[in-house]
Amino acid sequence: QVPLVESGGGLVQAGGSLRLSCAASGRTYRNEAMGWFRQAPGKEREFLAAITRTFGDTYYADSVKGRFTIARDNAKITVYLQMTGLKPEDTAVYYCAAAPDTMRLRRNFADHWGQGTQVTVSS
Repeated sequence: QVPLVESGGGLVQAGGSLRLSCAASGRTYRNEAMGWFRQAPGKEREFLAAITRTFGDTYYADSVKGRFTIARDNAKITVYLQMTGLKPEDTAVYYCAAAPDTMRLRRNFADHWGQGTQVTVSS
């Protein structure tokens, strides 16, 4: 069973919105923290947002704070990333990840990774 599967990427114009989804296996979803990362060509992987399973506490990178929102639906074992006000510099492959705690994600590490979904923002 694939632990994490992302969907929802695509091509959008600058200023537009997209919602990414990450469907998790039951075992993977038991991780306390899940998050989103991205990696643009020639750049390092970047942490974007994380959320805890128990209380739904959220954390964001400064680069996306106020524009992106992370949420989780425990009944559907799915995590979402709502992206608004998209900019061309948001173009990247976006990855979902899971870890025992948010600190690990915020330090750019995870125990499970999805295969990624491409987001392209045109100017």
